[in-house]
Order: sequence, then C-alpha cells, then structure tokens
Amino acid sequence: MAIDWAAEGLLDGLEGADREARTELLEALDAEGFALEDIRRSHRDGEILFLLAGRAISVEVRYSWKDLLAESALSERLVERLLRSQGITRADDDSPWYTDADLQLLATTADFLSAGVTEDEIVAVSRLLGKGFSQASEAMRGVAMRMVLEPGLDERELAVRYAHAAAALTPMIEPMLGNLLRLHLAKLVQTELISAEERQAGRLPGAREIVVAFADLVGFTRLGEEVPPDELGAVAERLESLVVEAIEAPVRFVKTIGDAVMIVSPEAEPILQTCLGLVERADAEGADFPQLRVGMARGQALSRAGDWFGSPVNLASRLTGIARPGSVLATEDVRAAAPQSVRWSRAGVRSIKGVTDAVPLWRARRAEVLED
Repeated sequence: MAIDWAAEGLLDGLEGADREARTELLEALDAEGFALEDIRRSHRDGEILFLLAGRAISVEVRYSWKDLLAESALSERLVERLLRSQGITRADDDSPWYTDADLQLLATTADFLSAGVTEDEIVAVSRLLGKGFSQASEAMRGVAMRMVLEPGLDERELAVRYAHAAAALTPMIEPMLGNLLRLHLAKLVQTELISAEERQAGRLPGAREIVVAFADLVGFTRLGEEVPPDELGAVAERLESLVVEAIEAPVRFVKTIGDAVMIVSPEAEPILQTCLGLVERADAEGADFPQLRVGMARGQALSRAGDWFGSPVNLASRLTGIARPGSVLATEDVRAAAPQSVRWSRAGVRSIKGVTDAVPLWRARRAEVLED
C-alpha cells in the first residue's frame, strides 16, 4: 500500500519542483527497503539526504539497546558510558537505533579489557578519538558534498550522487585514518542541512540560525596557581565529562577551549535546558569543583570542519566572561526563542566589545526557582 508522504508530514513546507523531488526521494527510499520509521527519524534529524549514503557505506540502523547489551556482553553502565563518549544517547530498549559500527566499538572494548586496559582509560581515549573523528567526519562530508553539488540539483539527485561519492571515498578514508593514528603514535613514541538555496546555487552550506553557549569554570586561572597541574587537568577533564553526560540531541558538543566548553543547537529550548543542567551538575560536584557560568547568544553562524564561526559565537564567549558564577546569561534573541519553561529576569543592558549597540541581557533560571 502506497505511503501518504504528505500525511506523514514529510512534505511540509515544500511546493512545486521541490515537493516533487522530495516525493521522488521518499519513493526511492521506500523502494530500497527503508522502513518508514527510519525515514521519519532521518527527516526529523535533518539527515534524509544522507540515508542512501549510510547504506552505501554499510552504516544502517539495525540494533536496539537490548540488542547491544546482548551482543556485547558488557555491563550496561559501560555500554552507556562508551556511547555517550561518542555523543550517542541511549534509545528506548526495543527501538532500533544503533549500527554495526556501534556494536564493533563494544567488541573492540571487550578486547581492550581483556588486554588489561581499564574502563576509565578506554572511555577517556574513546572520548578524545570520538571528538577528533567527529570533526574529521564533518570535514569529509563537506568534501564529498563539494564533489557532487551543482547548481539546480534537486534533493533526490543530490542524495543519489552523495551516496555514490560516499561509497567511492569510504574505502580510501578508513586506511587513511588508521595510518594517521599510527603516524601520531609513532611521533609520540619518538619524542552543513543543505538548504534549497544552497542546492540551487551549487555551493556548500552557508550561515544558518544557531544558538551558541559557552560554559566557563569560574576562578580556573586562580585555581591553577593553587593546585598541581595534574589536578587542574582533572578538573578540566571533569567539565568535559559533565558536558558529554548532559547533552542530548539536537545539542552538540563542539570543543573544549582551556577552562571552557562550547555547545550549539539549532533550537533554543534544548540548549537552554542543557546549560541550566550543567550549572546544577557543577554545583553538585561539591566545594572542590569550581562553579560554572554560561553565556548564550543566537544568530547566523557558519559551520566548518566541526567548528562554528560568526557573531553569536563571539558574543556568547564574551557574555560568559561577565556572567555571575552559577548563572546562565543570554541575549534577548535567546529569550524570545525559548519557551516559558524557564524563569527570566532582566540582567541589564551592557556594552560588549565588538558589538556596535548595547545588548539587553537576561538571566535564566528553572521555572520553580524564585527571583532574587
């Protein structure tokens, strides 16, 4: 029985040629045997253009959480820690969500455990590698997209071309990654949602609306004068762990910058809740862990090689420097885009370096927390 794509909400906002191209892509995915649930999920996550590419490189959603636990024979706690180290959250027990790559990560972990590597060491290395590979993957996806983009290309043709490019490049990428890792180990031993406009123009994704937040450890510089470097490093690593443990899609962890972390989201509410949660998690660490302060801004920014650039990035970074310890400070644009699930209080109007006009600022709290 034919699927009513419009009733499924998969044609919303599309008209004319764009609507026809989306319909052709959806029908091609259906003909290739993709489940409606997978198509819905990829559409919700803004990844529908890349569904064919996933199959082309043998990356398909096949396993539920229960499947992973049964196949890996690892403890549930360790499985969750490992997946979170890669920015992957736990799905419903019976919902297919994971791939062969996830299962292979767990199998490799079992081998390392047998070799005497501790769980904490495996998670730490996994987190660092995952961060680097995530940025590398974003850059590689941009390379493949540049190879196939042409002016006037519709969704279906772009998805098919990208799948072919991914299938051709992946066999070359895998040995390159292994060789690069061996290269660095040897040295150590010795000493962008493609929009309709971007498709028509045949260019890489440009600036897009994004919410940016920086979370900074208060008094980290002073702390560095009072504690040994290894203890200071442990504090910074704990901050990164708190972020990895706290984020949920669509919020993304971008990078660590000294005593601060940067996260982004296309939506205001998820990242606002994440930031409030991070402040609470830092407070729960106890008196020996510094408080967090957070600055948030919203606007047009450009994503390249896993990083973000633009005015909201700069503004959020500067707001972090003036935020109170244990607080979340945001611009009017963030407040306007956020729901009423938080309590806002005015934080004045400030002149910010690099910004022409004075900036109205707001402080966010949990809805149940009373104003000062």
